[in-house]
Amino acid sequence: MDDCRRPGLNARYPIDRVSSRRKDDEWLAARLQHDAARFVPVWESKNLFAAELEPVLLSPRDMGDSIHTAESITLLGMYEDRAYFAVGLPFGESVASTGLDKFGRFRDLRRVAALLNEQDIALLAHAKAMTYWHSRHRFCGDCGSPTSSVEAGCLRVCSNEQCGQQHFPRTDPAIIVLVTSGEHGLLGRQAVWPKGMYSTIAGFVEPGESLENAVAREVWEETGVKVEETHYYSSQPWPFPSSLMLGFTARAGNTSIRVDKSELEDACWLTRKEMQSKLKQGLLKLPLRFSIAHRLIENWFDAGRLGQLKDVLNSI
Repeated sequence: MDDCRRPGLNARYPIDRVSSRRKDDEWLAARLQHDAARFVPVWESKNLFAAELEPVLLSPRDMGDSIHTAESITLLGMYEDRAYFAVGLPFGESVASTGLDKFGRFRDLRRVAALLNEQDIALLAHAKAMTYWHSRHRFCGDCGSPTSSVEAGCLRVCSNEQCGQQHFPRTDPAIIVLVTSGEHGLLGRQAVWPKGMYSTIAGFVEPGESLENAVAREVWEETGVKVEETHYYSSQPWPFPSSLMLGFTARAGNTSIRVDKSELEDACWLTRKEMQSKLKQGLLKLPLRFSIAHRLIENWFDAGRLGQLKDVLNSI
């Protein structure tokens, strides 16, 4: 099956979202039926993978009748002359009823993302986010009437003519920050995480709050540490279910820790040497390598004199 699973290697997500084409129904209909089209099926927020954990993208022929029973179809964009669509399969029905189980198995993207490249993750995450949004906005939040999908699946409109509210896809901003004090980095862990796993501090941005204030508030609330000199690092889509992670670094104004047990099980300061030792002893686990949390920790670790974090992890 020619599924063009890797749309490009020169950018993390080279697909053109072609927003100018979303209202062109004739163009969309032609692209949906074109042999070059590829569909990204999503069932109960899970993506389809072949046995070798290769993402499965389907042609119009592969989709068969499943395309007609889909709860949502969303144009993700174009790469060269190939259109990509997310297909939200009906919730509550068995995988067998979709007729797509012959192509592989639906899996939680978060559990297998560490084994994928960045292009695959970006495409599957985009599809997952859009199908989730459609499933959560079938009814108008203003009047309760059913909504319909328009503009290639990138907008939902209330069916009540007296309301007519437009509902756009939403993303919830969340901050994530590595706080440092001298040679120490601040890490915390939630009780539900695997034993020994620690990560950077994170939390959602509240209404009317700047990103910098969110960083300061979350770190203070969860650990009792006051932050200074906050700097933006990078961002990462996080469709689990619909967030955008905004990464920061910050310098601590104090080192005493007061853990909010309703948020974290533990928090601690670690030097790079302590981190290296605990990793090698199996006493410490870090976030998955594809995550922005891992990159924040890696960037800090690599700036020291112990070499690169990836070499430490590869030696374990």
